[in-house]
Amino acid sequence: MCLIAFAWRAHPDVALVVAGNRDEFFARPTVAAHWWPEAPMLAGRDLKAGGTWMGVARNGRFAALTNYRDPPNQRPDAPSRGALVGDFLTRDEAPLAALERIAADAHRFNGFNLLAARWSGDEAGLWVVASPDASRVTTVEAGVHALSNARLDSAWPKVDYAVDRTSAALSAAVDTEGLIADLFTMLDDRTIAADERLPDTGIPRETERALSAPFIRMPGYGTRASTVLVVDRDGRATFVERTCEPGERVDERRFTID
Repeated sequence: MCLIAFAWRAHPDVALVVAGNRDEFFARPTVAAHWWPEAPMLAGRDLKAGGTWMGVARNGRFAALTNYRDPPNQRPDAPSRGALVGDFLTRDEAPLAALERIAADAHRFNGFNLLAARWSGDEAGLWVVASPDASRVTTVEAGVHALSNARLDSAWPKVDYAVDRTSAALSAAVDTEGLIADLFTMLDDRTIAADERLPDTGIPRETERALSAPFIRMPGYGTRASTVLVVDRDGRATFVERTCEPGERVDERRFTID
């Protein structure tokens, strides 16, 4: 994914809120969110490498991934980062132990941010593994945060926007459906950031400009899925995915997990 806004224990009625956009080449084959027959997780699937970008499991786990934008250090022979989400969701080990194992192996992959949570029970928590420059597990404090293709809460225009809009949506929320609607409105924003606010990540300025919008539309590339996850204080999760091919909503899938 290329934008993930999330709120952890930031509202009296909601344990976890996640709103994310997956940006990818339109030619890359993909299957929308579904329960995987060979693994106990709900997620979309990248048919080229077999992994995923965001998913949940019935045991109360969530994980999502963003790539770390670092063009000079990309290795074409590195394994797919999409395997990391399923690794956390499906392994039979404590959440923190799973993430420490992933962090120890992070050098094998190109740069990434892995956001992972257990939203209920004695092992509840939210963590991020950042690689390659900080391959360690960091506990995320309660509040509203966002990730794009840099580090957690980096001052990118769409990161700041996502934090502000998610905070406002939580403050105004009357029920789950209203919150979900507000978060999808945020994810659908096509506004390009002003040039003076653009980060410098080593890509052409024109591309940097196009990628600054929360919802991206470029020739052959753009936002292909928008996903919202809302978990209430009782552990009931609502997972909604809207797929976009190429750049317009074409389907919505909704799942509920107790």
